[in-house]
Amino acid sequence: MKKAFIVAMVALFLTGCMTVAQHREGVQDDSADRMTVGKVQRKIRVGMSGAEVAQILGSPNIVSTDGQRREVWIYDKITTDTAYSTSSGGVSVLILGRSGSSGANSKSQRTLTVIIKLDESKKVRDFAYHTSRF
Repeated sequence: MKKAFIVAMVALFLTGCMTVAQHREGVQDDSADRMTVGKVQRKIRVGMSGAEVAQILGSPNIVSTDGQRREVWIYDKITTDTAYSTSSGGVSVLILGRSGSSGANSKSQRTLTVIIKLDESKKVRDFAYHTSRF
């Protein structure tokens, strides 16, 4: 009887507790149209037209020209992921008659910068990318 009570209390205490990582998994955006390093590596090629690039990556954030008046497209994306997990109650309510709560917060940012250099006929002559996570 005493052993069953302890098992029941432990089960009650652990019920409903999720970690920040578990919450994050439930809310992450994994949409196929999101710009990623993998998408740039797989789909962008030297010689493709600017229209094809725009169809794949969308409109650039910045359009400028180089010293020879050729267009340079810059895509600059920043993503912030925030997850907060909280739990309350549990055994402290049953034994002590008061509620308690605890929580955890996790925040991270990712950046992706893609530079597409076009030639005089608006075709990709070169491209580069940089990514960071902090």
